[in-house]
Amino acid sequence: MSMSIDGTATVALGGTAPEGSGEVSALAAVASAVRDGLLRPRKRLPAWLLYDRRGSELFERITGLPTYYLTRSERAIFAAHAAEMIDAAGPPLAVVELGAGTASKTGLLLAALLARQERVVYQPVDVSPSALAQAAGDLARTPRLTVRPVVARYPDELGFLGQVSGRRLVLFLGSNIGNFNPLEARALLGALRRRLAPGDALLIGADLRKSPRILLPAYDDPQGVTAQFTRNLLARLNRDLGADFDPRRFRHLVRWNQAASRIEIYLQSEEPQRVLIPALDLEVRFRAGERIHTESSYKLGRHRLAGLFGRAGLCLERSWYDQRRWFGVHLVRVSARS
Repeated sequence: MSMSIDGTATVALGGTAPEGSGEVSALAAVASAVRDGLLRPRKRLPAWLLYDRRGSELFERITGLPTYYLTRSERAIFAAHAAEMIDAAGPPLAVVELGAGTASKTGLLLAALLARQERVVYQPVDVSPSALAQAAGDLARTPRLTVRPVVARYPDELGFLGQVSGRRLVLFLGSNIGNFNPLEARALLGALRRRLAPGDALLIGADLRKSPRILLPAYDDPQGVTAQFTRNLLARLNRDLGADFDPRRFRHLVRWNQAASRIEIYLQSEEPQRVLIPALDLEVRFRAGERIHTESSYKLGRHRLAGLFGRAGLCLERSWYDQRRWFGVHLVRVSARS
C-alpha cells in the first residue's frame, strides 16, 4: 500500500514477513524457531521473537529508562555529528536501516541528508510491523522523504537491498551488531558486503565494554520493564502457538560474561514444570533453575570492531563517540577491492 500525506513524504508499506510472506509463513517461522530452540540440551530462543507488538512497545519504554544509556548516548552522537557523518558517507545517498524499530534517532541523520540533496529514499527494515508502522507515521510529514518499510529478518532475507538504487548508506544502529556472536556478525557483514556495491557505506552503532555496574542495570532495570519485555516472549508463544507458559514462573535473569565480553539474558524456570505447546504437538519439561537463553549483547572495543569489519571485507573510515566514550558510531565502506 502506498500513500502520500499532505504532498510531503511518500510512505510505501509492504515487504515480507519474518520468513517468506504472509501470516502463515510468519507463524511457521515462529514454530520452527521454537521447536529447534526448546529441544536443545541448552534451551534458547532467537531474539527476534521478542518483538511482537507488545514487545516493541516495551522496548520503546526501555530506551527511555534512566539506566538504559545506549539510546541517549547514540542520539547525542548524532545530534553533535550527523552532518559530518553524512558528508563522510558522501551524498547523494539512499538510506536503508536494519532493525529500524520506530526509527526514533534516525530523523537526525535524515534531516542532515535532506539538507544536502533534493529527495531521499529511506527504507526501514524490522521484524515488527507495528514498529515500522509507527516509524512511517512519525516520518510521514517530512518533506521530500520517501519511506518504504520492509518487514524482514536478516541475514536470512537481504533481497530488499536491491530495491534501492544509487549509492546506499546502510544504518545498523542501537548496538544491534552486538546481538550477534562474532562469527554471526562477520557472516552478516559479509552478506551485506556482497549485496552492496563499491562506494556504498554502513554506519554502525556499537556499545563499548565498560564496568558491569553500568551494564547490568541497563538490561535489568529497577522498574522491571526489561523483565516484562523478556517475559512477553512467553506470552507471545501462548498466543501464536497455543502454549500454556505461565510467565510468573520464569525469572528474568541477566549475567555479565567477562570472558566473552557480553551481557547474557535468560528466562529461568523457578521450579520444575512442564509446558504444552499444542501447535507443535510438544511437551517441554523444565528443571528448577533451567534457563532459556533469549539474547546476548557483546561489548567490543574499537580494535576488535576494526578487525571484525576487516575480516568481513569492509574498511573502517571514521568513528564518533559520546563524551563519556561509552558508545561509538563507525563508518565503514565497501571498497573496490572487496
